[in-house]
Amino acid sequence: MAEGRGIMAWKLKKTVVLVGMMGAGKTAVGKALAAKLGVPFLDSDAEIVSAANMEIAEIFNRDGEAFFRQKETQVIERLLTAAPCVLSTGGGAFLAERNREMISEKGVAVCLKADLQLLWNRVKHKDTRPLLKTEDPFATLSEIYEKRAPIYAMADLKVPVEPSYSIEMTRDKVVEALVTRPDVLEMPK
Repeated sequence: MAEGRGIMAWKLKKTVVLVGMMGAGKTAVGKALAAKLGVPFLDSDAEIVSAANMEIAEIFNRDGEAFFRQKETQVIERLLTAAPCVLSTGGGAFLAERNREMISEKGVAVCLKADLQLLWNRVKHKDTRPLLKTEDPFATLSEIYEKRAPIYAMADLKVPVEPSYSIEMTRDKVVEALVTRPDVLEMPK
């Protein structure tokens, strides 16, 4: 903060798209990041739920994953063409090549990288994860993790998520990564 000029604002030039596994903290960290940067926080899953007037699990059950992924791409594209914001995406959004290209072209992909055990500790008691409604949810999560990790590694920026990190600490790690990209974030002067 500069003397006599009040709060100095960050200048976000492109939408920050948080990607990564379920349980990595995309929503919690995204909300904290948006508040720090003074921009809106949006969640692609919440936008899909709002547009469809159905929960994600209901969409999966009624229309299947392929239909859901098509709607997800449409929502992400719409949100990327709006004013810069912080956008949290569902765990599978970054898997589609079209989404990855669109995100890197119009925004910046930031992968929140958490290890398998941390993810499991965060998701094992939740029943809102349709992909984990299996006989052995940990094995399913492990399979998903192994398949997706190389794709998440293609993100523009990667930020580690550790069990000892608070939401604010992870948010600050994201900011540290973003300031390395002046085309995305300009620091207050």
